[in-house]
Amino acid sequence: MKKQNTTHNSQKAIIVPTWTVCIHPQAELELQKQAPDLQARFVHIAQLLETFGPQQVGMPHIRPLQGKLWEMRMMGRDGIARAIYVALENRRLLVLHVFVKKTANTPRQALLTASKRWESL
Repeated sequence: MKKQNTTHNSQKAIIVPTWTVCIHPQAELELQKQAPDLQARFVHIAQLLETFGPQQVGMPHIRPLQGKLWEMRMMGRDGIARAIYVALENRRLLVLHVFVKKTANTPRQALLTASKRWESL
């Protein structure tokens, strides 16, 4: 294999967020109750969504649920949690509900909670 001569530019690329992740006040309280490693995973996924947009971030970080509802998938040594969110105008993602996942399927109550919070905006 031939070694290529490359010049290194000392300037770093600046990444401008393309989306904004917002969090519903009640979801913020729910997130604060999660274990620190799950909170860190949430922040990581939110940063991915803001930097690359939801079209470029997929499994295992996010997936569609039903209708316009999507979920952030957080897994850590302290368990599994989910954050349900929706895309709004002006490239905003609104997190509606954060909960600990205990079953294979997303609980119906979690979907209802997220839907009610979205409708009340």
